[in-house]
Amino acid sequence: MQDVHRRKLPIGIQTFSDIREGDYYYVDKTPHIERLVNQNKYYFLSRPRRFGKSLLLDTLRCLFEGRQALFEGLYIHDQWDWQQRYPVIRISFADGVMQSREGLDERIREQLRVQRERLGITQYHEADIPGEFSALIRIAHQQYGQRVVVLIDEYDKPILDNILVPERARELREGLKNLYSVLKDADPHLHFVLLTGVSKFSKVSLFSGLHNLNDITLDAPFSTICGYTDEDIDKVFAPELPGLDREAIRQWYNGYRWGGREVVSVYNPFDVLLLFQKREFAPYWFESATPTFLVDILKQRGVFTPSLDHWETEYELLSQFDVDQISTEGLLFQTGYLTIQQVEEPLLGYRQYTLGFPNREVETSLNHALLPSLGVENAPRERRTLFRHLRQHDLVGLEAHLKALYAGLPHDWYRNNPIARYEGHYASVFYSHFAALGLDVTVEDASHHGKVDMSVDFGGHIYLFEFKVVEQLPEGQALAQIKHKGYADKYRASGKPIHLIGVEFSSAKRQIVAFDVETLDAM
Repeated sequence: MQDVHRRKLPIGIQTFSDIREGDYYYVDKTPHIERLVNQNKYYFLSRPRRFGKSLLLDTLRCLFEGRQALFEGLYIHDQWDWQQRYPVIRISFADGVMQSREGLDERIREQLRVQRERLGITQYHEADIPGEFSALIRIAHQQYGQRVVVLIDEYDKPILDNILVPERARELREGLKNLYSVLKDADPHLHFVLLTGVSKFSKVSLFSGLHNLNDITLDAPFSTICGYTDEDIDKVFAPELPGLDREAIRQWYNGYRWGGREVVSVYNPFDVLLLFQKREFAPYWFESATPTFLVDILKQRGVFTPSLDHWETEYELLSQFDVDQISTEGLLFQTGYLTIQQVEEPLLGYRQYTLGFPNREVETSLNHALLPSLGVENAPRERRTLFRHLRQHDLVGLEAHLKALYAGLPHDWYRNNPIARYEGHYASVFYSHFAALGLDVTVEDASHHGKVDMSVDFGGHIYLFEFKVVEQLPEGQALAQIKHKGYADKYRASGKPIHLIGVEFSSAKRQIVAFDVETLDAM
């Protein structure tokens, strides 16, 4: 039954008690939590920033502390033994930026001090960080007569904040390893442990033998433990929906999957809540959560942008993340800019993953952010010009605009950018320019060998592009290929005018030398 009572929007609120006592909307995640706490002891969960990890941990804290009144009306209320209460140690690295081992150690010691005070532990003998953490766990167990719950939020943030300075990142990694290594030998005193973060660093590099840490990041039963489902939007947030285009909400903010298509996709909570407050569509998450190191690394590696929406990979690369070894797909997946679109298992135990953009917000915003690294200096101005020509279906103006765009790419960019080493940079500029506008763009065929087909559905017209790279003079092959292979056939039933556009780039002149157009009238 839908809730018709309009509540407050919990924007930025990560404290479970504030939400439950303050008449805020709350999506009940306790079915997932009940399954989590009854299956295992040590867990790890990776999710992008602003996806509700901190709220999840605070909910667990309140549950283990036995705050029964907060859970009235929720699934777990009648499933939990409220007579059992556990001491909880919660550590977070979400706030601030630490740029030295000394700063990290100071932050850790301060957090351990706060946890001792909160638990009423007065026994304290100054030692090194592992000694203090180990003593805190042991004494809490003794004092409360129950094993300890350890919750660690944003466990990897000090490393990620310094990932572009490898020497410093390694130093901070060793500082965190110094803390986390305690968990292995503390096993007799621990009841439940959960670490959350954005990335998945290897157990060898950070956890020193804690091999029983259960990574539930891609486990189907926990795929919706963070984020909102379609059902959540339609039921919990029903009072906020009038006046908003429901399908547009889905296209803009849904689509995150931690598993294949059989797994329910989720919405980014931060986006949805700000949409309901501001009543207009915008890239709220991208503007607030995009780390600068992401764009810098993609720029350094010269990523072929048309491949971003159909990136094939394997589990090892998907989960590969360490200071000295970060796979591009692992980086994009773990930070939330690509999501799993398909999982195949051609051999038992061997899975292949296809990644793609989760939604319109991410595709538009990431391509816009990458345009400067592709040599487009004034992307907002170029975007406005492109939109004007497409809105007017002005193909002559579109040709002039695109030729000017390529002619304006700085010569230094061709020398210095690794993407210029293969012909795909022409297609990357073209695709990202259109995708950054938020258009319905489909990459039909992409490769690093200079060929890409792209379709654009906008304003009641369909545009089909075929790209070719030629030595110097136009050859007319691009348009001929569209016609020869019948690319337009599947679009004829749409009833929209179809524009066939063959674009040829000169590798010698570094410019568009042919922009051949043929229009098929609507049927």
